[in-house]
Amino acid sequence: MLKKQFLVLAAAGLISIASFATAQDNQSNDQAPPSAQNGERHHGPPDPAQRTAELTKHLNLTSDQQAKVLETLQSERSQMETLHQDSSLSQPDRRAKMMNIRQTTDSQIRSLLDANQQKKFDQMMARREQHMHNHGGNGGADQAPPQQQ
Repeated sequence: MLKKQFLVLAAAGLISIASFATAQDNQSNDQAPPSAQNGERHHGPPDPAQRTAELTKHLNLTSDQQAKVLETLQSERSQMETLHQDSSLSQPDRRAKMMNIRQTTDSQIRSLLDANQQKKFDQMMARREQHMHNHGGNGGADQAPPQQQ
């Protein structure tokens, strides 16, 4: 009798484990990677090529502007990765430096644009700031807006 109960429990345990493993496998297959969901990345730094493509789409960048924007965004990504790996900084210091890098990148990109593109870029940045503010990040809300040239 004890042996029969043990076999029933063992079989039930194996069925439970198999069901759990199958559910986990199905769940991971159903989920797209974060970079594929809604066309946005949710973790890690944004891809410079994707960001350049988005800016090209919205601002109608020339090929020369695209190359310079891509270079600027690649530099930003490199700086952000280096900063992220610097364990000597406190979280507030790291965040402040990241905001500074982002503002510098935005200014560099803005300087590559003509007047009409700058106006659209400023509107995009205002929407980004509003989005960040609405989703819990200050998004630079405590910082001055980009300077008009």
